[in-house]
Amino acid sequence: MDDKFAPLNPAVFRDTIPLFREKTEAFHAGELSKKDYKGFSGKYGSYAQRDGQHHMLRLRTTAGRLTKDKLNFLIRTLDEQKVPLVHFTTCQAVQLHDLVPEQVYSIMDNALDADIVCYGGGGDYPRNVMCSPLAGVDPREAFDVLPWAEATAQFLMHFIDGPKMPRKLKVAFSGSNANEPHATFRDLGFVAREDGTFDVYAAGGLGNVPRLGVKVAEHVNPRDIPYYVVAMINTFRKYGNYENRSKARTRFMVQTLGSEEAFAKAFAEELAAIQDQDLRFPDVADDASHKTGDGSVPRQSWQVFPQKQEGLYAVQWHAVGGKPDLDVLHKVNDAIQEIPAAELRLAPDQGAWIINLTGSEADRIMDIIADDAAQNAFDASEACIGASICQVGLRDSQQMLRDIREAVKDAGVDPWLPQLHISGCPSSCASHQAGVIGLRGGIKMVDKKPVPAFLLYVNGSDLLDNERLGTELGAVAISDIPTFFVMLGQTVKDTGLTWDQWVSPEKLTEFAADWVK
Repeated sequence: MDDKFAPLNPAVFRDTIPLFREKTEAFHAGELSKKDYKGFSGKYGSYAQRDGQHHMLRLRTTAGRLTKDKLNFLIRTLDEQKVPLVHFTTCQAVQLHDLVPEQVYSIMDNALDADIVCYGGGGDYPRNVMCSPLAGVDPREAFDVLPWAEATAQFLMHFIDGPKMPRKLKVAFSGSNANEPHATFRDLGFVAREDGTFDVYAAGGLGNVPRLGVKVAEHVNPRDIPYYVVAMINTFRKYGNYENRSKARTRFMVQTLGSEEAFAKAFAEELAAIQDQDLRFPDVADDASHKTGDGSVPRQSWQVFPQKQEGLYAVQWHAVGGKPDLDVLHKVNDAIQEIPAAELRLAPDQGAWIINLTGSEADRIMDIIADDAAQNAFDASEACIGASICQVGLRDSQQMLRDIREAVKDAGVDPWLPQLHISGCPSSCASHQAGVIGLRGGIKMVDKKPVPAFLLYVNGSDLLDNERLGTELGAVAISDIPTFFVMLGQTVKDTGLTWDQWVSPEKLTEFAADWVK
């Protein structure tokens, strides 16, 4: 295999750990500011938490795929290092929280033996490559995009320390119209077509100044994906504002060049300039399971999803706020290790799927996760890790989610509410601009005084060909938010309709009007 497509030797990343240790010790000795340390540590997938004493470490899990071996490593790490908090992220990665420096060094090193890399998990680097979580088993998919997502992730690691890179380079693969990883509004996105090719989107993203992606190509042969990766990097190096961190994202190039058409033209020129290079992927390995069902059928549940493989099922597991109970996680691992072909896939909504299950195996998994799994769409609401832990967070999104859940469950209206997306700050780590209802940490002026609040976003959508960014309506004081959702749920319930039957942009905007004044 050509070296540019081969995995990098783990020693490349292991050799960087001593410098990380040196800088971390300097930070704890007061010789390095929080800001300067954050600028350095991000490239290692680690950040100091708000208290300045503990750290987060992000494990890159390409396409959200946790094979039996990788899941076993995670469980072993939790036990050996006594990790107290795990968070599944909207970028399909695993974050370990409340770590002291020695734990970070050790986990970072040991992860390499499990083929898990932390390097580049933050900072100005290609990030975790995302993918439809049910790739390869979803009956709705055009084709299995997982092998191409994994090959692209491996290819991108060769650019990990390249010059003049975007502040983030988020790449995603979508196999169906569900578009769960938001491939049409990432820095670079590949959307599967029924003919076995991809449409390619570029220069999209959420956060400050969000933008839907620009379609830059159609009917792209999967083996030609590296050309589009390199063209994206070269376009940014030519037109991107890599000197201004607030604008060092690919989506700002559309503004710089004046229009989507101008950006698409610039991208096409960079693509044409590299056509003489040998960048075609070799054939990718297809390691899809050939397991078949045994005739058993699982009990009915919203958590169960029939796979395209006859007689097999996937089970959805969405812990509150993306923070799985560690005892349950241990039990899930024990079961997966015993079930042939079973695998855990992280989802872009902070949930997870356990795939390749017979009916009886699906029932077994549902029994294990029963007390730690969402029972409806509202229960599967997203929240970033929040300001109690995150340095840059403005509001505690996890606490906000807990307060809302308690109120609406006490009122018995949670089945009449949708999945919420709660971000603690403008970074949109819970994709608040892509959901039908999103909240983002901020302030509200009440009697000419600022009070803690969340800005309310409504009517966003991530569905293919129906993408739209949510409309910001205004701020709702934190103290009013639980009541807002209780009354919204009660309003829907009183109609006798489900949420999906009731909701429309006009109704939602009208209901919210009095709350955001």
